[in-house]
Amino acid sequence: FIAQLPDKDLHHYHVSITPEVTSRVVNRAVIHELVNLHRAAYLGGRLPAYDGRKSLYTAGPLPFASKEFQITLLDDDDGSGAQRRQRNFKVVIKFAARADLHRLGMFLAGRHAEAPQEALQVLDIVLRELPSARYAPFGRSFFSPDLGRRQPLGDGLESWRGFYQSIRPTQMGLSLNIDMSATAFIEPLPVIDYAAQLLRSDIHSRPLSDAERVKIKKALRGVKVEVTHRGNMRRKYRISGLTTQATRELTFPVDEGGTVKSVVQYFQETYGFAIQHTYLPCLQVGNQQRPNYLPMEVCKIVEGQRYSKRLNQNQIRALLDETCQYPRDRERDITQMVKHNAYQEDPYAKEFGIKISDRLASVDARILPAPRLKYNETGREKDCLPRVGQWNMMNKKMVNGGKVRSWMCVNFARNVPDKLARDFCHQLAQMCQDSGMDFALEPVLPPMSARPDQVERALKARYHEAMNILGPQRRELDLLIGILPDNNGSLYGI
Repeated sequence: FIAQLPDKDLHHYHVSITPEVTSRVVNRAVIHELVNLHRAAYLGGRLPAYDGRKSLYTAGPLPFASKEFQITLLDDDDGSGAQRRQRNFKVVIKFAARADLHRLGMFLAGRHAEAPQEALQVLDIVLRELPSARYAPFGRSFFSPDLGRRQPLGDGLESWRGFYQSIRPTQMGLSLNIDMSATAFIEPLPVIDYAAQLLRSDIHSRPLSDAERVKIKKALRGVKVEVTHRGNMRRKYRISGLTTQATRELTFPVDEGGTVKSVVQYFQETYGFAIQHTYLPCLQVGNQQRPNYLPMEVCKIVEGQRYSKRLNQNQIRALLDETCQYPRDRERDITQMVKHNAYQEDPYAKEFGIKISDRLASVDARILPAPRLKYNETGREKDCLPRVGQWNMMNKKMVNGGKVRSWMCVNFARNVPDKLARDFCHQLAQMCQDSGMDFALEPVLPPMSARPDQVERALKARYHEAMNILGPQRRELDLLIGILPDNNGSLYGI
C-alpha cells in the first residue's frame, strides 16, 4: 500500500523510566498515562509515538529540552472491591536529535545511495502505535481473535489470525507492506479441560500418573490463570509448578503458632467452595519458597497467551492449513485488514502526516514461458515442457544420476510386514536405476523392523551392523530409508 512521505519536522527524545522494567506493556502503559495527563499542559498538544523502550518521537518539538514527570499506575481491578495497588514511576524525557526525512525523500527520488534507517524506523514506530494498543504484538506481527476465526490446533492450543506490517522504500516510493499471519495461542480453557486435551484423556474422575503430572507441569509452568471460585473477583496468578500430592493430602500453616489446615477445609470454610476433584494435584503459584495452592478446578487459563514452544506435526499442519489461501482470497483479506485498521483515520498517522492508500499497489508484470527440460538421450522421453510448474518423471532418465552404492532400510511401522518392506525396497531400487541413477539393487542389510518409540537405539544398532560390513571395504552408508507409521505423528518430525 503506497504511503505518502510526511513533510513534518520530526524530533527524537530519549525516555528514562525509573524503576526500570523489562516489559514493553508496562512501559507503554506508563507513557500512555503520561500523555493522557499532560498532553495539553506540558507536551504542547503533541501526540508522541513510543517504541516501548528508550525512544519517543514527536511531529514538531516539545516545549522543553528535558523534563521529569511522576506517573502512578493502578493495577487492574480484580473485582474484589479492595484498594488497587499503586506503582509509582519517574519518567525523564530528554531531547536527543531531529529525525531527517529529507534524506529519505532523496533516496526515494534516486538521488541518495542508502536508505536512512532511522527515518524508516520512526515511521514504522508511528504506524505500530495504534495496532500495539488494539492487538497482541509479537515481533512485527499483531494478533487478535477479532481479526478472523480462531481454529483449534489440538492439545489445548488454538490459532489466532493476525497481520505483519512494515514500512519499506520501494521502486514505486514509500510503501506499507502487510501480510496475513497466524500463530498458536493457549486456549482460555478451565485448567482441567486443558489438561484433559493435553493428555487426550478424561481426567475428571481419576488421579494422574507421575508421567501425566510431569507433562502437565511442563506445559503449564509460566502460564497465567485466573480464579473462578470468587464470583466477579478474577485475580490472576502465574503458575510456578504442580504439587506431587493430591489436593486432599495437602495442608499448609495458617498462623505462626503452627496450626495447619487442609486445602479442602480452607476452601470450604473461607469461600464455601466444596472441591470435587480432590484426587488431582494443585497448581502452585507465587514463588517456590512459599507457594500458594490453587485447586485445578477453580482456575481458568487467561486469554491471549502466545504458545512459544515447539508445535507437533498435527498442530503444524493445522496451522499451515489455516494460513494457506488462494491469492485472490488473500488479497481480499489483506485489503479488508487495511480498511479495518483505518490508517487514514489513525490519530498517530494524522499527527505525523503519514497518508496510506487503502488500495493495493498495482504492479506491471508478465508470465515467463516455462523452460523446456532436457533429459538423458537414452530415455524413452528425451525432454518435456512443464505445465503449471509440474511434470512427470515417467519414461525419463536423468542426465547425471546420483550414486547410491550402500543403503539400508529400517521399518518403524508395525502395520507394514517384513515382506511388504522388502518388496518396497526392491521396487524403489529398481525405480531409481530406471531413472538413470547408479543405485545398488540390494541393501547392505535386509530391512529390519523396530519399535517407533526406540528410534535412536534402533538406528545406532543397525548403523553399527552396516559399518561392520562396509568398514573393512572403506565405504560409508550412502542412504538410510525409514518407513514411518504415519506422516503426522511425532516420529515424522525427527
